Amino acid sequence: MSKSTSALITRRALLGAFAATTLTAAPVYANAFGFLRGAGDVRRIKMYSGRTGEKIDMIYWIEGEYIKESLKEVNYFMRDWRQNSAFNMDTRTIDIMSAAHNLMDVSEPYMLLSGYRSPQTNRMLRARSRGVAKNSLHMKGQAADLRLNSRSVGQIARAAASCAAGGVGRYSGSNFVHMDCGTVRTWGR
Repeated sequence: MSKSTSALITRRALLGAFAATTLTAAPVYANAFGFLRGAGDVRRIKMYSGRTGEKIDMIYWIEGEYIKESLKEVNYFMRDWRQNSAFNMDTRTIDIMSAAHNLMDVSEPYMLLSGYRSPQTNRMLRARSRGVAKNSLHMKGQAADLRLNSRSVGQIARAAASCAAGGVGRYSGSNFVHMDCGTVRTWGR
């Protein structure tokens, strides 16, 4: 066997092993704790934005390590589209979103309504609605407002709340759920 054939087989074997690990590790919940329950050994995030038309579907964490390049893409995707301003999202929020998604056992991506919010955007939204906090965790990259067509606000909120890792707000009238990595609390209907 030539050196290049040996390397090719090894590369194929590694890719096959990685694919098998990804498929078998994803549903493992037995050793998970707290908000990581449901995240598995591979964490993935799937979202789309109706505002920008962008989609994201990526593994951002494998076997205890965040993938920096993936997080950069998530940060850009979750940017304040009004200001075209990106921010480093708190990985705890991304983990809560991922775990809740896994617990609901859906393949549909989240629709991201709001991730990072610049202070300017937060002030503008606050002027339009009393439901926007003055010191919103969105401005710290610690919150996301999400929707799924295949699940109700109640179902999404229950999945997020079961992670017991942050705030979960139900906004049934606007058909979305707020998830953040702040103090554990719930609100809304």
